[in-house]
Amino acid sequence: MNDAEDDIPSAPAEPGEVGLVEPHDFVWTQPFTFESGQVLPGFTLRYETYGHLNPARDNTVLVCHALSGDHHCAGIHTLADGKPGWWNNFIGPGKAVDTTRFHVLCANVLGGCQGSTGPSSPNPATGRPFGLEFPFVTIRDMVRSQKLLCDHLGLSSLAAVIGGSMGGMQVLQWGIEYPDFVRRLIPLATTARENAQAIAFNEVGRQAIMQDPEWNHGDYGRGGGPRVGLAIARMMAHITYLSDASMDAKFGRRRKGAADSPAYTFDVQFEVESYLRHQGESFINRFDANSYLYITRALDHFDLAAAYGSLEQAFAGVKAETLSVAFGSDWLFPPEQNRDIVLALLRAGKRASYAELALNLGHDSFLLESPDLYTLVRSFLAAPAAA
Repeated sequence: MNDAEDDIPSAPAEPGEVGLVEPHDFVWTQPFTFESGQVLPGFTLRYETYGHLNPARDNTVLVCHALSGDHHCAGIHTLADGKPGWWNNFIGPGKAVDTTRFHVLCANVLGGCQGSTGPSSPNPATGRPFGLEFPFVTIRDMVRSQKLLCDHLGLSSLAAVIGGSMGGMQVLQWGIEYPDFVRRLIPLATTARENAQAIAFNEVGRQAIMQDPEWNHGDYGRGGGPRVGLAIARMMAHITYLSDASMDAKFGRRRKGAADSPAYTFDVQFEVESYLRHQGESFINRFDANSYLYITRALDHFDLAAAYGSLEQAFAGVKAETLSVAFGSDWLFPPEQNRDIVLALLRAGKRASYAELALNLGHDSFLLESPDLYTLVRSFLAAPAAA
């Protein structure tokens, strides 16, 4: 659901770097109707590309980001950047998604807050941020807007669509929505529908935001708003992206500061407390609270079985070959939810395979250093297409 983009370790990446990159804006100037029936007069998607299109314009790998991700998934914007894109360990020359072979595309989702149109964008009717006047957005709305971007770029097809968590939901929707346009699907650490526990976590985060007096029913200026509520939402959610084993290994019960400091206060006393507060503080400086509300609600409403009658019926028209990868320590979207996707694809007569990696890093394992994951994805992308 979220990413560890604030927590990527400094382990060495595989050979080759994308290098300097720059974002671009795709501006759609015609009315766009959401699944809700609400309409925007147009929208903008901010995106980045790496590598080069081949003459057939069919070698693009579309990367779909998770809840708190964005379009900047590889490379750096300036030489002074202290941290590259959130999937820099995965994308580049000679890496799992090899930019000497593939043209890579990643866009900030519709409803986001990193350059794409969302609740913090100015409403052309009022000149003020949309706030809660922004249309409710779904995973399908995100995918439909991405297809318009692909058409704008003149892509004839997609070699693959890949993403983890919410990105994996988009991957599945791509295979359903545009079966003749995409050849391979790689959903990671995802689900075909959120269960009650995941919805409950999202609701706690939303309530932390909406109960903050500075939220003001979604009406707040740029740089303001429910910073305390959003930080708490991030802190709570981030716990679900990790595992008990990874947290214990990283923090245990280690104290922050002097061992003889007063114990009977509510100041930070443990390293894990300091870590979570850092996560909250860094998040509020780059993410919009209303986007958090909208995107988590989009996650809640994602339910392929309900939308199509059954999971098998949802996948009935899929033509792409699928590799689904789960992580044994992921308790947010656990392995059985990923297996259910592959089993339904197989029952529907589709080409699909499943892999489960025994990493102890929790839900965010797909973002961190994993040579086994790199090998799986590299091999799947390199395999000849089935007849």
